[in-house]
Amino acid sequence: MSSTGRMPQEEGIDQSLSLMREGYMYILNRCRSFNSNIFATRLLGKKVICISGKEAAEIFYDSERFKRKDAAPNRSIQTLFGKNGVQALDGWAHKRRKEMFMSIMSTEELKRLTNILKKHWEIAINKWQGMDKVIFYEETKKILCRTACEWAGVPVQESEIKSLTSNLGAMIESAGTVGPNHWLGRNARNNVERWVQGLIEKVRHGTLNPSENTALHQFSWHRELNGELLDTEIAAVEVINILRPVVAIAIYINFIVVAVNNYPKVKMKLQASDKKYVEMFIQEVRRFYPFFPFVIAKVKTDFTWNGYRFEEGTLTLLDLYGTNHDPKTWDNPDVFEPARFSDWKGSPFGFIPQGGGDYFLGHRCAGEWVTIEVMKVSVDCLVNHMDYEVPAQDLSYSMVSMPSIPRSKIIIKNVKGKI
Repeated sequence: MSSTGRMPQEEGIDQSLSLMREGYMYILNRCRSFNSNIFATRLLGKKVICISGKEAAEIFYDSERFKRKDAAPNRSIQTLFGKNGVQALDGWAHKRRKEMFMSIMSTEELKRLTNILKKHWEIAINKWQGMDKVIFYEETKKILCRTACEWAGVPVQESEIKSLTSNLGAMIESAGTVGPNHWLGRNARNNVERWVQGLIEKVRHGTLNPSENTALHQFSWHRELNGELLDTEIAAVEVINILRPVVAIAIYINFIVVAVNNYPKVKMKLQASDKKYVEMFIQEVRRFYPFFPFVIAKVKTDFTWNGYRFEEGTLTLLDLYGTNHDPKTWDNPDVFEPARFSDWKGSPFGFIPQGGGDYFLGHRCAGEWVTIEVMKVSVDCLVNHMDYEVPAQDLSYSMVSMPSIPRSKIIIKNVKGKI
């Protein structure tokens, strides 16, 4: 047996306020202070182990050592994830549900998604040409909401888009908040869940017939391991787990604009339509800028790793942002440099903006392929299909607010479409 050492321990009764004050940097700051990729602390009154880096991610995604059931705090379930969704499952139940998600991630379906997105970008650009200014973040969320609904087979009227976008956005933006913003997110989820439940009931009663390849159809008729249809409530949660993440890509698209604005040479390379460079740029945006800070699991059974003891039931946080900025994996990690991905052959644990491990068997985000394809289309539209000005504004972004959004929400003006 491995000998166990004393795990670095943060002092104090509870560090929840420190987490809120430091946001994305909370785990990274302490790993640097302790000179360790692991430390113990207390959050919301519970013992928590925080880990960071490639080796930590490999352990974290070992289903024999960690489980997701009952790990996420209730406030995240009530806003971001939804109750009994795929993120909270383990074992065969998780595998079966994950297969449901991966069934709509075929090459053909991703192509259909990108064609839908191109159409809605074109409509938006034409609309923006008649506007004095465009609040880019808010408008991008609407583009993605329309796209997600059409792709998923979810019928929505144009008059409903503003409200639905607002509700889906509130789920994302309330994930790391307390007080009124948190309750706004909970109310938003309740509203959308009720609406989607009604759609699923219509599908099952035959009064709504989405295409068989869509998420609304597939999830409405999905059967669990026991052969039973998903509960309507759970099916609604999973449909939302398609819509919400697509809208969340607006965060990355906004950082595309920030990067193009801050690094003019990058824009010239992107305009050259070099597919390889576009892919490198997208991956660097996902690595460099903050998206979601960490993921959470529970220790499944006692084990020892690197001489440190993990006890059954202990909450564990894996630092996504810190792992993507780990100098052991990345040269000059705090420098924006797309070329680092020119010949990148890293493991699925060193680069984890949306989780790590295997898509089909593990908890890596099923929508990561969607994210990349959506970003490709958006880059092309931004640099090759429109001209715009970025007036003086505060394009900085917080490392405390989770998720982080540029403070000005990016204002653009004088938009002109290009053939």
